[in-house]
Amino acid sequence: MQKKGIALLITLLFIVAITASIGLGLKQINNASKELQEQNFLLQTRVILDDVLTILKNSGELNTVMQESSPSKLYAFLSQTKEIPLELEGYHVDVEITSARGKFNVNKLMDANTTVNNPRVEILKEFVNKQNINSNFIDLLLDNMGKIKEDLSYNTAIFSEKPMLFRDYIASRKHFKEIERYYANTYNDESLKKIDFDTLFSYGAKKQEFIDLNYATIAVWKLLLGVDEVKARALASKSGQYTKLGDLDLNAAQKERLSKFDTSFFEPFLEVRLEIKNEKHQAIIEFEYDVKTKKGSNYVYEL
Repeated sequence: MQKKGIALLITLLFIVAITASIGLGLKQINNASKELQEQNFLLQTRVILDDVLTILKNSGELNTVMQESSPSKLYAFLSQTKEIPLELEGYHVDVEITSARGKFNVNKLMDANTTVNNPRVEILKEFVNKQNINSNFIDLLLDNMGKIKEDLSYNTAIFSEKPMLFRDYIASRKHFKEIERYYANTYNDESLKKIDFDTLFSYGAKKQEFIDLNYATIAVWKLLLGVDEVKARALASKSGQYTKLGDLDLNAAQKERLSKFDTSFFEPFLEVRLEIKNEKHQAIIEFEYDVKTKKGSNYVYEL
């Protein structure tokens, strides 16, 4: 009986071992299959991205835009391509193409690595103060674009809490959100929610860029001119119709304030956003496209 019991125990242990081994093997197969699906999805997103870039490079409409330096033709193109849904062999793709120059690059607060006599800083302080936002918020922004200071002469203590935070310039929306959260927590102030920063600021190191007034958002008009919502909406409603300063209904003070910013009426840069989905995966790809050079840059992938 004892021998039978031992034999039964050995058999049971053998079965358990086989079951565990098979289970581990199946798990590895499932993981490998999942990894293969993910790799295939990444490959497909790359193919779709390449196709979109090829279409942009070969676009007759965009070639005409550059040949004629035509604000109206650029506006016509963007009006038709604001949102394009596509179905491609099991993939749903949403393509959005907008102007990449409708917002204010927040890094323009610190041209030539200095804020001395930079009127944009004071204008932005005035802008946020209207929403009862403490001027320390501007100091936080400046610290994050003022590079590393060996003497630690920062305006705020943000790098004591976040020592690894990038500080050459505000690189992305994610970077800005870190600053926004720090402000809200440190100063116990939720007033930043009153401003739609997603339509106000752009980011990155491109300090030479101009705001295309044909695509300036309502929030940007408020910043540029210090006007109210009604006036800002009126100016934004005439997008695509501006070719010179005289086309804008501005008084002398507003023109003077506008001159403190780098603005233009024709900036052929596109912001392209791709949302790619299949049954199991989703990816968002964003990049900037230079119509003149026919090159993409500043790629952001979210998977």
